[in-house]
Amino acid sequence: MADKKNMITAAGAKKLNDELHERTVILRKEIADKIKDAKSQGDISENAEYDAAIKESADNEVRIAEIERILANAEIVSEEADTSVVFVGADVRLYDAEEDDEFIVTIVGTNESDSRRNMISNESPMGQALMNASVGDTVTVQAPAGSFSYKILEISKHEEKE
Repeated sequence: MADKKNMITAAGAKKLNDELHERTVILRKEIADKIKDAKSQGDISENAEYDAAIKESADNEVRIAEIERILANAEIVSEEADTSVVFVGADVRLYDAEEDDEFIVTIVGTNESDSRRNMISNESPMGQALMNASVGDTVTVQAPAGSFSYKILEISKHEEKE
């Protein structure tokens, strides 16, 4: 069974491609050098440096395979988005009447989500409630912690900050 396509922003795809390059070109060589150095110390059966380098190599290869899987199943969202509705790659300014608070979330693909940075997956309860809604709409989010309502104040294309 083929993996489903995952939405990803162009910035997210670039970050993954950069990480993949770093891991395959630079980190692999550094780890190989660590393994070679550890082997040169003699008996590897009780060599902690060798064991650590082998584990680091295995962890790196797992992450490389994960990035390759993500990129192989990625659908990069269009840079020409319609800001009249919420889309993957949008910054959405919301108003929470219950808390009398405004905040901004960025809608991203699942592999880019990071709640600490208010980057919300399009597949999360909030992301699903917001997708294709318009400015002025009030959406209700059904989350494990309960039901929350937010009014959409503004939709704009997310600009990646360095």
